[in-house]
Amino acid sequence: MNLVADRRLEEKERRRSEIVDAAESVCLQVGIDALTMDEVARTARLSRALLYVYFKDKSDLVFALADRALSNLQERFTACVQTHTTGLEQVRGMGRAYLAFSQERPAQFEALARFELHSPEVSNASGAEAACVHSGDCVHQVMNAAIETGVRDRSIRADVGPPPLVSITLWGFMHGVIQLATTKANVLAHDNIQVTSLFEHALAMATRSLVVSEPET
Repeated sequence: MNLVADRRLEEKERRRSEIVDAAESVCLQVGIDALTMDEVARTARLSRALLYVYFKDKSDLVFALADRALSNLQERFTACVQTHTTGLEQVRGMGRAYLAFSQERPAQFEALARFELHSPEVSNASGAEAACVHSGDCVHQVMNAAIETGVRDRSIRADVGPPPLVSITLWGFMHGVIQLATTKANVLAHDNIQVTSLFEHALAMATRSLVVSEPET
């Protein structure tokens, strides 16, 4: 690839990233339901026609934001692997990292939650949807590796089950708790339940089944 082509590709990727930045900004202000391509184009300071050159519709743009969310999570989960020694500690760290992500990047979490409700045709996926599928696989690979590490270092039971099944189960459990904390904040406050306490209790319950049982005395 020559220098001119390299620069064109860099410019295209830069512009695409700026559009996703604009979508995230709009989502923070009005939420995904109220997000429109017109508003994203205005925020990104480009024409509506040019926006459609990069993203075919709103769903495609939301998938791109979800892909960014998954890439963010992969970085955070990888950091947990590098920070914690045992597999069980890594898994628990990932749970806490997921909660921190949802609080620090609410628009990305909202986009990811929408993607979680979507069932892609994996073999036919393309564009941002295909990127989401790939990024999701990468996140789960990090989780799978942590579970395998835990089995090897005996911080996680050997009979816990196939790592992909375990990681998907943990993901679903913790994702649901985070969504509950996000959408039912007023109810939790009414019941004098703090989000952090709820999450730590859920994390303890979710990971308790991973730990080797000690014989009763």
